[in-house]
Amino acid sequence: MRWDLTFLFLVSTWFPFRMSAKKEKNATFSLISGTVAGAIEGAVTYPTEYVKTRLQLQAGGKLAAGELRFNGPIDCLVKTIRTHGVGAVYTGMSALVIGNAAKAGVRFLAYDKIADALRDKDGKLTGSRNVLAGLCAGMTEAILVVTPSETIKTKLIHDKNSANPQYKGLIHGTSLIIKNEGLGGVYRGLFPVMMRQGANSAVRFTSYSTLKAQVQQWRNKGDAPLPAAHTFAIGATAGIITVYTTMPLDVVKTRMQGLDARNLYKNSLDCLIKVVKSDGVLSLWKGTTPRLTRLIFSGGIVFTVYEKVYNVLASQASQ
Repeated sequence: MRWDLTFLFLVSTWFPFRMSAKKEKNATFSLISGTVAGAIEGAVTYPTEYVKTRLQLQAGGKLAAGELRFNGPIDCLVKTIRTHGVGAVYTGMSALVIGNAAKAGVRFLAYDKIADALRDKDGKLTGSRNVLAGLCAGMTEAILVVTPSETIKTKLIHDKNSANPQYKGLIHGTSLIIKNEGLGGVYRGLFPVMMRQGANSAVRFTSYSTLKAQVQQWRNKGDAPLPAAHTFAIGATAGIITVYTTMPLDVVKTRMQGLDARNLYKNSLDCLIKVVKSDGVLSLWKGTTPRLTRLIFSGGIVFTVYEKVYNVLASQASQ
């Protein structure tokens, strides 16, 4: 783990910095902007999500007959394309794109409304309240959207690479999962997902908001919109900080959503212990490279698209 990045996160989170006063966000604009941003980000970055998931499914688990063993992200990508074709790295993409669009919409809507409620009488938001707003937004998206969409995505990827694949696609796979496991089948790993999403949003929004406010202050721009290049860079930095601080939660989440999770793990803590015993502590950062790649671009894309779409909607409404 990169301690310099952890230190940067802690400083950005707890430094007694107060964000400048902002006008209350329009709920409809936040929902639309977040949804558009999430859909675009999910489609663009999906291959990295596929590679991350494949690597994590092998962390602390036994290989099925005929299943490929990967030595790293590049090896995973090459072997998958060589064995199953280019289309294989987009397995489960529809579940993630749909879920990502809904997730981002819910995330930005929840964050903006909660942040507005937590502002003081001068319209300012302290660092600790910003963390709380991000945490609540992450928990909300985990319950409403992320858990079912990511469980289905993970099962589709795991099934595609098993000895006897049974899912023919998103709709067929989802119907079979619910038929065989009930509605609880698509809510597998709810607790680690809530923990991961809560931590993700708390870290990402706090890092982004703090860095954005500092850049605006440095440029003497007040609350004015920043150029797209600056927004992308700030969002990418927030993505880097998020990856290194929340990776263990992501690994446990993926393992708990695998096809054989019910037979292997009693709960999230049992999963964590077994993964560490089997492959060591560093296995909790399995898939960091592809997830880092994705979240660097994810942070840049999501925040940039969100800001642009929101500003366009707001400007059109004011005319």
